[in-house]
Amino acid sequence: EVFGIVQGVFFRKHIQQQAKELGLRGWCMNTNDGTVKGVMEGSPDQIRKMKDWLQHKGSPMSKIDKAVFSGEKSIPEHTFPKFSVKH
Repeated sequence: EVFGIVQGVFFRKHIQQQAKELGLRGWCMNTNDGTVKGVMEGSPDQIRKMKDWLQHKGSPMSKIDKAVFSGEKSIPEHTFPKFSVKH
């Protein structure tokens, strides 16, 4: 979950683009609390790169205060066909 100015700044669109570039699968969505949360699947290296991007870069107009990651586990195969934005 990413906290800060992350809604109304094309954050989800940029997450989707970055996930596609890294070859990740999963989803992201806005929350009623003004954060963005989601699920991602990929190799440990892909996940590490995306976590770094979510913590330090984001979209050009966003201001990230913090990113909290939880529920990490190894899975035998992907459960999502691609990375999507939920509305």
